[in-house]
Amino acid sequence: MFKHDHLAIMHSSRRVSRRLHRRPALHAMPSAQPSDFLQAAVGRAQHTHIHRFATHQREAAALALLAAELRIGDLERALSEARAAAHTDALTGALNRHGFAEAYQREAARAHRKHSPLALALIDLDDFKRLNDALGHQVGDEALVHLVKVLRTALRPSDILCRFGGEEFVLLLPETALSQAATAISRFQRQLAAQAIPGKDIVLTFSAGVVVQENGESLEHSILRADAATYAAKRAGKNCVVTG
Repeated sequence: MFKHDHLAIMHSSRRVSRRLHRRPALHAMPSAQPSDFLQAAVGRAQHTHIHRFATHQREAAALALLAAELRIGDLERALSEARAAAHTDALTGALNRHGFAEAYQREAARAHRKHSPLALALIDLDDFKRLNDALGHQVGDEALVHLVKVLRTALRPSDILCRFGGEEFVLLLPETALSQAATAISRFQRQLAAQAIPGKDIVLTFSAGVVVQENGESLEHSILRADAATYAAKRAGKNCVVTG
């Protein structure tokens, strides 16, 4: 006959046996070697490193492209400024002879295509030498700057102003007949006479000769004709317009 403690031991043995039978056999479990886990971890690390490296490469390329575009923009602005400086008069901001020659070629070609008149005026500031001698070159420079400012407020966007030399200016008036050009120049004279040099009690006047280019006429010959008309205006008492 079993004692009560023998019976408890027996039931316990049976429960352990049932648990052991429920466990899968060791040989049936998938083998997972430490090296497999290491290789998987290394693979993930390598993939992450490659992804980060590629991202850094794309960011570096984008920054390099942006820097190159900024440098190109700076160069283009510098070239534009250099070109403007090469084409304009440093004192007044009007075109110089080189800039005017280019502008004339463009306007002359347009006038030829459209069969439209191209007027040219030579403007000479009156008594400029006396002004320089009496008040100095500083005031003379201010007079030239003032003349250009007044003219620019009166000119059309298509009109072209050039400082030809000293106190002489050439004005190109596209699509303008001779009478219209002479009327416009006379109006400019009145506007200049109505405005003294800022800060000074000095009123300027100019004499002008106006011509319209003939078919096949060169720029040099047109300027010579305008110059002759300007001298005629000086002899007529100054501050007047003569057509040629």
